[in-house]
Amino acid sequence: VKAIEDEFYRMMTSLDFLPNSPTLMNAGRELGQLSACFVLPIEDSMESIFDSVKNTALIHKSGGGTGFSFSRLRPERDRVGSTGGVASGPVSFIRAFDIATDVIKQGGMRRGANMGILNVDHPDILKFITSKEDMTALTNFNISVAVTSEFMEAVKAGADYNLLNPRTVEFEGKLNAKDVFDKIVDMAWKTGDPGIVFIDRINHDNPTPHLGKIESTNPCGEQPLLPYESCNLGSINLARMLREGAGSIEIDYPKMAETIKTAVRFLDNVIDVNKFPLPQIGEMTRKTRKIGLGVMGFADMLIQLGIPYNSEEALNLASEIMKFVSDEATRASEELGEERGLFPAFTGSIYDAADAPRVRNASRTTIAPTGTLSMIAGCSSGIEPLFALSYTKNILDGAKMVEVNPHFEAIAREKGFYSEELMQKLADGAHLADIEGVPDAVKPVFVTAHEITPEWHVKVQASFQKSTDNAVSKTVNFPREATREDVAKVYRLAYEAGLKGITIYRDGSRDAQVLTTGKTERKTEPATDEARLTPRKRAKVNSGFTERVTTGCGYIYVTVNSDEHGICEVFSHLGKTGGCASAQLEATCRLISLALRSDVDVASVVRQLRGIRCPSIAWEDGKSILSCADAIASVLEKHTTGYDGKPKPEDYGLAKNLAGQCPECSNMLIYQEGCFICAACGYTKC
Repeated sequence: VKAIEDEFYRMMTSLDFLPNSPTLMNAGRELGQLSACFVLPIEDSMESIFDSVKNTALIHKSGGGTGFSFSRLRPERDRVGSTGGVASGPVSFIRAFDIATDVIKQGGMRRGANMGILNVDHPDILKFITSKEDMTALTNFNISVAVTSEFMEAVKAGADYNLLNPRTVEFEGKLNAKDVFDKIVDMAWKTGDPGIVFIDRINHDNPTPHLGKIESTNPCGEQPLLPYESCNLGSINLARMLREGAGSIEIDYPKMAETIKTAVRFLDNVIDVNKFPLPQIGEMTRKTRKIGLGVMGFADMLIQLGIPYNSEEALNLASEIMKFVSDEATRASEELGEERGLFPAFTGSIYDAADAPRVRNASRTTIAPTGTLSMIAGCSSGIEPLFALSYTKNILDGAKMVEVNPHFEAIAREKGFYSEELMQKLADGAHLADIEGVPDAVKPVFVTAHEITPEWHVKVQASFQKSTDNAVSKTVNFPREATREDVAKVYRLAYEAGLKGITIYRDGSRDAQVLTTGKTERKTEPATDEARLTPRKRAKVNSGFTERVTTGCGYIYVTVNSDEHGICEVFSHLGKTGGCASAQLEATCRLISLALRSDVDVASVVRQLRGIRCPSIAWEDGKSILSCADAIASVLEKHTTGYDGKPKPEDYGLAKNLAGQCPECSNMLIYQEGCFICAACGYTKC
């Protein structure tokens, strides 16, 4: 036992392998809840719904994430026999779960995260698809539509399909599959939600069909589970599975095999020492003993091998590595089965056949998001490409420090093109491919996420999916200028490539370059100091307009009034907010109005307000609204320059990959593997 304990310790301290965050946080503590992923059932009754709300709170308190299928709930305005009234429908109850998560998330060590899934044939599917159109709604949920192969074939044919009332189990109307697919695409293009889950493909690989159908996944989509199942995850650091070969770097397969064997034993042990938040979860988890061993550091491995991420060689390597991981994990689980016994639900499972492996764990491999783990391990996240080669990190007293990918820095120094200026350019968002003086052989190897076409993101995901028991968590990144058809093409490609689910993210933020570049127009006859400092008097009656803009804190109503000289004042009101937020908005608008009546050019005011960020950003008509100040600037610009508010690539400059500001340390967030991640302090929000 001591030898195995020492090996577990060595494997983690060397950063060859790390278990999921709840295991790292809770092992050895009184809480003792070590799993990351849970799925809870929701039946069509008030008792079941609010039992699940309570159970969700208990799971979130313990550091877990929860997934739900709301497909069993009767549709909106359907009959309720017990009261004679009408049902409020799945979307209204999703809001109840979201509010509960919002209330309890501050009490635990991690923010609560949820996945909400609805079958594509549910009568309320259109309302579900648009449920996150308001960016302030369902902020604690990822949502996905469970689609079938039948639906996808109907999309190809442009045919109608039937809607099924879950209460009566009877067909209730039809929708055109292409219209529904286009609505999914439109909302994903606007907001990133909903994703798509290929539910019949997931159930085709369900290892225990005799226990029931899989209806939902965990919040990040990589772990399909039966009701009350949980799964504990872990990741092998591929960047550390290399060795010096004959004059080159090569993959150390013997080390990887030994790491996989030890990791499978570790994860299986976790099931037995785990203190589950609900007795039903403990019972179901021990029946199937699912574990999810995956990988991280894939991009770092490719870099050390000199292989571009977007290449056929990378796809072949991805398939080869994941097949090796899967085969070795199955072999290790078979050995544990001989030593400790098979999983209790083995009889009736897909393994209950003469030619099937006799394993201890019903599933063994999952590729999960590794935002926190990869920061601890100092490697690239999951199977994602590098997000940036260099970035600026805010440190104490307002000082800034440039962080550089260590592999890139080593190559740059070795090849003689390293300079502080180059690192700063990259930190500001420049692409390596556009910089002169960098050897052409180096550029393809250090490609970053937003230089890789969406099709290549899908190809890499598909290469890993082929040998993964469960699913693969990966974000398909789109540039801001991507069209809806680009998104539709990738969704169709995901279906054809055999994926079990897909999530996309189109660039939703622009940098603050507009604050520092460009020349301010000068008046040919500048006003005197006295004139500039003396605002003109406000007329008794001014005319103007009021425009509503979506922000991360709700709707802001911006009123712009003009007099005979032009725009002279701005007022704003933020929904039902009072207190400090209203006072700050009033102060901002008073200063704007004072500047405008003092003949300050409107364009100058816009330049000062544009790009100001707060932690909560929103999207409207494909354009990001970074803060209330940014919203005011967009209204002023639209009505003074004729700018239609649509995003212009040149406005967003070099940091277009970022996704808002970290609420903990004020560094920029990136969106990766379905989560907002701060590379500086480790904050994550899924």
